[in-house]
Amino acid sequence: MQYSREVDAMVCVAKGPNHGPAPIPEEGKWIQSREIKDISGFTHGVGWCAPQQGACKLSLNVKEGVIEEALVETLGCSGMTHSAAMAAEILPGKTILEALNTDLVCDAINTAMRELFLQIAYGRSQSAFSEGGLTIGAGLEDLGKGLRSQVGTMFGTRAKGARYLELAEGYVLGIGLDENNEIIGYKFVSLGKMMEAIRKGVDPKEAYEKNIGTYGRFAEAVKVIDPRQA
Repeated sequence: MQYSREVDAMVCVAKGPNHGPAPIPEEGKWIQSREIKDISGFTHGVGWCAPQQGACKLSLNVKEGVIEEALVETLGCSGMTHSAAMAAEILPGKTILEALNTDLVCDAINTAMRELFLQIAYGRSQSAFSEGGLTIGAGLEDLGKGLRSQVGTMFGTRAKGARYLELAEGYVLGIGLDENNEIIGYKFVSLGKMMEAIRKGVDPKEAYEKNIGTYGRFAEAVKVIDPRQA
């Protein structure tokens, strides 16, 4: 290591006490993280690309600095779905430092990785106070039955009002209106549950009909409209 002439000529002053970094909560323990292997935790983060035409929600399960599980969810950009496919192969097995400095194909996914790194390095993980952390596979639990992301898609215009297209419950089939043409409920089909039933051999028509539900005061609607047609 090279020192400048000024520093080299200085008198050496003892540093004194060195208590190390402040401990952060990790999987039910207080850890002084000095190296990448000292980091563990399960956390989420959201990223976006420069034109902000799409977003990514990234969930990572890190054990001793290594990514053991990755869930990549994307929205709003068709190309990003293919980037997510590649990122899901790239991330597991890398340390969080490697992942931070790896091209994850899409800027939105790269930005999400940056946000996750900040959270986990500062001890702000979801599993901070969970003894032993979360098991590998915990990311799938966030998806629920049918393993589909929680997606909300709504559209509205000043001239014609709101259209509900998809909510957490599922794909919206009809919007119920009252006598004032105000929305009071909706009918939906749970695509995740429907596809799971079809995969198990249930007739598609039967699977479709068995997974239709309603929300709100849909039964009291005086008019039902198709949000994609009317």
